[in-house]
Amino acid sequence: MLDKIKNRCKATTLQYSFYKSADDVPSVDWDSINKEHNLFLTLNYLSTLEHTLSETIGFRYIIFYDKDTPVGIAVAQLIKFNTEDIQFQEFPCSISDTIKNTFIKNMEVKVLVCGNLFSCGEHGFLYSEDINAKEAFENLSDALREIRKSERSDKPSFILLKEFWPTSFNQSDHIKNQKFREFKIDVNMVLHLQNDWNSFEDYLGSMKTKFRTRAKKVFKKSSEIQVKNFTPEDIEFYKKEVDTLYLSVLDKADFKIGKLNASTFRNLKKRLNNLFIFKGYFLEEKLVGFTTAFILNNAVEANHIGIDYAYNKTHDIYQKMLYDYVDLAISKKVKELRLGRTAEIIKSCVGAKPVEMKLYVRHGNSISNKLLKPLVEFISPSEYEVRNPFKLQFD
Repeated sequence: MLDKIKNRCKATTLQYSFYKSADDVPSVDWDSINKEHNLFLTLNYLSTLEHTLSETIGFRYIIFYDKDTPVGIAVAQLIKFNTEDIQFQEFPCSISDTIKNTFIKNMEVKVLVCGNLFSCGEHGFLYSEDINAKEAFENLSDALREIRKSERSDKPSFILLKEFWPTSFNQSDHIKNQKFREFKIDVNMVLHLQNDWNSFEDYLGSMKTKFRTRAKKVFKKSSEIQVKNFTPEDIEFYKKEVDTLYLSVLDKADFKIGKLNASTFRNLKKRLNNLFIFKGYFLEEKLVGFTTAFILNNAVEANHIGIDYAYNKTHDIYQKMLYDYVDLAISKKVKELRLGRTAEIIKSCVGAKPVEMKLYVRHGNSISNKLLKPLVEFISPSEYEVRNPFKLQFD
């Protein structure tokens, strides 16, 4: 089996190597690029995903070199799904019925995704200051296309780069010179924490009366809910309940191109320790929900959740979870809380604001790639409404 391939980028003098297992990646070279320790690009995190999900997802890791000096890293996943499984009403952007009914009806699609299937943000590609953005994205395109070619028996139909923040658009747009098409996905809801929020009470005090009263009603309805920080052993003990709760949310609200499970959560907690938070929500002795979060350098990222919807309306479980995320972010003294896509109104009621995200896609076949332009024009972010719960307008 070919686990490592060396090649030279066509456009420059750079070389790259790619690997099929995180265990084979030279950690010194990899870590020299991930200097700010992006948690989702650490080999510790990536190997945890790989070891529990490799039966359904193929993982690929790339290191770019200028002679012998590492200048960039990238991670990609090979996934396959049938379009019949897509719940288009919950897809992370608005897709025209023309596409749904004509182009992607009952298709099996294999995609090479540069990024993280399980987290929203720039967690797929990093490069050093030794190369510029144009050169970096040229090389990334070359490497991803070479990986696609190496899948001899079942080549991916599409290459997808996900997702970029507005501050990076000037750099990431260079990939369009490599025949990638851009499109915007649904917004990421982000709460920017204020310097004077030293406690959750400070946060509540900054709210308008209407929204503070709403929060107190949530606390009253959820007063019987007990929250426990889970250890790896706790996740293992409740693994059946965790999987059931997770799937209840995934089946209801997510675009299903990849899913985690209790074993993944347990291993993440074991490997990442305090950088991964798993909280169980109990009503008496029954586990009725859970939340997960990653503690990043300057942010808390709210990640996967599970909810027993039979109790959600009577006990406001989801809204309590959102306020608990805010409390966690304040306690960790970070700058922002990233709440992800969907449910824009309810997330804006806790103070989150929409941030645009951009993706890029290219078809593997040059002729088919020309057809992407009119198709992508049918894709646009879903419409949404937001609220402003604060007395003052925060940036």
